[in-house]
Amino acid sequence: MTIERIDLAFEVNNTDHHTLQNSADRLIVRRGQPFTITLHLRPGTHFQNGDNINFIAQTGPIPSVEAQTKAKFSLSRFISRSSWSATAEMSDSTVSLTVCSHPNAPIGVYKLILDQGEAIGLGEFVLLFNPWCKQDPVYLASEAEREEYVLSQDGLIYRGIPKRITVLPWTFGQFEPGILDICLQILDESPNYISDAALDCSERRNPVYVTRVLSAMINSLGDKGVLVGNWSDDYEDGVKPTVWKDSCSILRQWSNDGCRAVRYGQCWVFAAVACTVSRALGIPCRVVTNYGSARDSNGDLVMERFYNEFDENIADDSIWNFHVWVENWMTRPDLSLGYEGWQASDPTPQHRSEGVFCCGPAPVRAIKEGELTYKYDVPFVYAEVNADVVEYIKLRDGRVFKMGGSTTEVGKSISTKAVGRDEREDITHNYKYPEGSEEERRVYEKANHHNKLAQAGEEPGLHIKIKVTPDMQIGSDFDVYAELKNNTMVTKSCRVMFYAQAVSYNGKLGETCGLGNCLILFYVSGSRVTLRLEYAEYSKAITQDRMIKLLALLIDAETRDFYRAKKTIILDGPEIIILGVPKVGQNLVADLALQNPLPEPLENCVFTIHGANLTDGKPITHEVGTVGPKEFVTAKVQFTPNLPGQRKILIDFASDKLHNVETYENLVIYE
Repeated sequence: MTIERIDLAFEVNNTDHHTLQNSADRLIVRRGQPFTITLHLRPGTHFQNGDNINFIAQTGPIPSVEAQTKAKFSLSRFISRSSWSATAEMSDSTVSLTVCSHPNAPIGVYKLILDQGEAIGLGEFVLLFNPWCKQDPVYLASEAEREEYVLSQDGLIYRGIPKRITVLPWTFGQFEPGILDICLQILDESPNYISDAALDCSERRNPVYVTRVLSAMINSLGDKGVLVGNWSDDYEDGVKPTVWKDSCSILRQWSNDGCRAVRYGQCWVFAAVACTVSRALGIPCRVVTNYGSARDSNGDLVMERFYNEFDENIADDSIWNFHVWVENWMTRPDLSLGYEGWQASDPTPQHRSEGVFCCGPAPVRAIKEGELTYKYDVPFVYAEVNADVVEYIKLRDGRVFKMGGSTTEVGKSISTKAVGRDEREDITHNYKYPEGSEEERRVYEKANHHNKLAQAGEEPGLHIKIKVTPDMQIGSDFDVYAELKNNTMVTKSCRVMFYAQAVSYNGKLGETCGLGNCLILFYVSGSRVTLRLEYAEYSKAITQDRMIKLLALLIDAETRDFYRAKKTIILDGPEIIILGVPKVGQNLVADLALQNPLPEPLENCVFTIHGANLTDGKPITHEVGTVGPKEFVTAKVQFTPNLPGQRKILIDFASDKLHNVETYENLVIYE
């Protein structure tokens, strides 16, 4: 096979991937979403669609399958949105090749290679985070919010004081020519990349990691970052921060000057540039202003203001009239469920986090609830919005007297631009309970308690926690873990009992499908017990709910104290793939496909579709019989809508061993 020409279909693909504003002469796509390119073959040659057609997609200087910076995949019958995959359609001397990336693949510049014994380069593309993909951790359900927090190139930044809030229009310009390359260059200039490029490129699959790198790289303290901060009122050798009105000028100057930091910025400039870079890379982002923003220098959650006899503040703690940071939208699989969503990140260099001048991402909900042990930097941001204020006067003879204080001065009128409107949205309620309320004081006391524990060390005692892996699909064997931690000062002898038991949705317990029992001697550190769950065992116990309850008991052999951890897991079922549902016409056909994930056949397999005004008021079934292990099954199910409008068609798959496998598709039916 000889390829004469390759058409990467920049305009079509970039339009589908919401990147056309970036460029029409370069392929820029988003994770977990297919794109199609065309191979034009030399006349007389043919594309052999077989097992020897393989592809490689790789990024970074040291691509590696283990690090997920290199993916090897072959042609398949259907596109998978949960892994790298490719399909091909042939006609005459052209091949239409559709490729889809893993929804958690590292972002960056990729090379796509056709491997048929010899490597043939098919071209380069840039892969970005995808807020339109449900499997991507940055998925944002609202189209209006995606327009505002990903696609909008301008916005409003709030300054001033609560009683006189002023508005600064700002051009983010994330799709301006050359800006995306500069944003990727920022990642490549980070100390993380310079010290270990392979690891850094691998970690770029995680928006938490990328956000943290950006928080450090937007300021120039300790690295080759973008902006120098200056609050001295002396800007003779640079640009006064109030002069800047857009991010692109700053980013281009940084890049054109050999990554030399731009002089000067203050908090709103740091935040605006961080917003530009986040949106350019595909992470939803908004700029947030906090009025009465505390800077807690010693981490005690109290703003101690010391004045001399001339009313001059002589303390390290300070309260800014306003301070500006950003929020990024993402899931937090590293934290408990419920702390996904908006994460506060502050690129202004005020605070060292793990030795680096960065801050966040801190879950906004954790800030509100006073969960100071959650990553990253929740205590610092909590103090910015909710620290108590105590005032003292220090006399010339050294004596100190308390003058007063306030529990309501810090954290007022926290503001961001409203979605789709040039208006201010007050989001103070996201960060704190109403001032003076019982909830606000309760959270403050809890935060203060957590803070003291954190400063003194972790919570004392023995701890046990159950950890699971994300790959728990029915039909597979997998491990679950009981993680043990000894936060005492002595060696502990303990017994661990680890159970797995089938459970129904109503809590009714079934048969045991896994059991571990061991004696452990461990020091002031941690240990892990592994329980292997095998399909051959759990398949005989689980119900159609596919639920397994895990219970781990840690027993101190000396004190006979018991510690318990429990978790209910749901095994993933296979994905129903809707190959295509026409949206216009009378006789419509749903093309359905599903892969059997089990190592054994499925019997009595049935697809069922139903929907209001679509299937004549009753379900339509399609029997497909037996499906072999790991095999695909397909079905064409015909139906006739009887009313126009927005409709939802529901699809269900059932068999003797798999039940409740469901999906849906939204349709628009025209007259």
